[in-house]
Amino acid sequence: MNLRRTTILAAAVALLTTPVVATSAAPAQVFRGDLVDLSAATPDPFGDATAHLVMTPNGRGTTFHLRIQGIDPAVVGESYGAHLHVGPCVEGNGAAAGPHYNASTTSPPVVSDQTEVWLDFTVVGDGTGAGDATVPFVPAPGDRAVVVHAEETAPNGTAGPRLVCLPVSW
Repeated sequence: MNLRRTTILAAAVALLTTPVVATSAAPAQVFRGDLVDLSAATPDPFGDATAHLVMTPNGRGTTFHLRIQGIDPAVVGESYGAHLHVGPCVEGNGAAAGPHYNASTTSPPVVSDQTEVWLDFTVVGDGTGAGDATVPFVPAPGDRAVVVHAEETAPNGTAGPRLVCLPVSW
């Protein structure tokens, strides 16, 4: 047997006898439901809306997909900010959701679409809106809220009053 064949045969045997270690990410989490009104004093177009959030951890962080349907068609073309917040979604109490979930480890924290989950969307003709985000972290488990704000997200992370939210827990 020549040296080349011996080397190839040794490599094949090594591959076949080396244990395979599975490195799979956690399964996707899916959250759906009616949106919870955070302020009866602030009229909003989400009264009959429902939301669907898919959170998919992977080896590099987490991908989020938010879809809201049943939005009042009178606001087609309007854009809204939506963010993952650290606290729970409590009807009539927007403050209960707390601040945006922020994975920054500096003080003060860095505010960006890579340290927070920003899911801004624009309402389209059929009364739906969808936002996607991929971040380089996996949020810690807990009772959280995806809050829809009255305005698009500004570069400093602000997005106006809190309108509605979707409760999410994992």
